[in-house]
Amino acid sequence: QVQLVESGGGLVQAGGSLRLSCAASEHTVSFYTMGWFRQSPGKEREFVAACTWSGDTYYTESVKGRFTISRDKAKNMVYLQMLSLKPEDTGVYYCARYARAYETTAYDLASLYDAWGQGTQVTVSS
Repeated sequence: QVQLVESGGGLVQAGGSLRLSCAASEHTVSFYTMGWFRQSPGKEREFVAACTWSGDTYYTESVKGRFTISRDKAKNMVYLQMLSLKPEDTGVYYCARYARAYETTAYDLASLYDAWGQGTQVTVSS
């Protein structure tokens, strides 16, 4: 079972930036769609961004133009660059791997991902 480990979270003022990293324990980012999700207190886990196995990227509307998902296939890493952060971006951010290789159907559904990291806290103060 692949292991995913996130890092890079922290406390930042509104307008600031953070870069989240996700390290996978095995070669996976080349063959699987990888996603970032976040969860705020009292809310359900929500989709943030995805990078498909073929390199296509997708974002939830609220982060378009501010967040960028990328991957390093050689290092087996996935990143989430976050700019112009807002207080509503606060939450625990999770890296996840899609359940099946070479598939991207409904990349925004958390239930279709079968491997998750432990999460990293992002707090944006106003």
